[in-house]
Amino acid sequence: MKTIKVVAAVICDSIKEKKRIFATARGYGEFKGQWEFPGGKINQGEKPEDALVREFQEELQFSIQVEKKITTLKHGYTNFSVTLHAYLCKLIPENQSPILHFASDYRWIKSEDFRAYAFPAANRRLINLLIKL
Repeated sequence: MKTIKVVAAVICDSIKEKKRIFATARGYGEFKGQWEFPGGKINQGEKPEDALVREFQEELQFSIQVEKKITTLKHGYTNFSVTLHAYLCKLIPENQSPILHFASDYRWIKSEDFRAYAFPAANRRLINLLIKL
């Protein structure tokens, strides 16, 4: 089974309070219409942190600062598996609005509302971890 290495950013409305977290709706592919923590594939030889910065520039025209690693999760889907590296990040400047190139929508979701959104299983595992934290 093919394994894909990906990165995901957990961006909170406030690093100190963490009341809402940024998520995007996929605009293409197998998980089209489902919500996810934005990020993407890590290119060969690329550091996960650099992949996050690159993906945000390409997909949302956001500037971010990678703060710290949260976790690494491995998850098997039917046709492939992912190794997901999740990082706490912040927007620079904090009041940016995205330009959606690949996502169909975005939201700042309250932690208590995450269960109301459809997320792929690997992202759902990350949500469960974040709720515990």
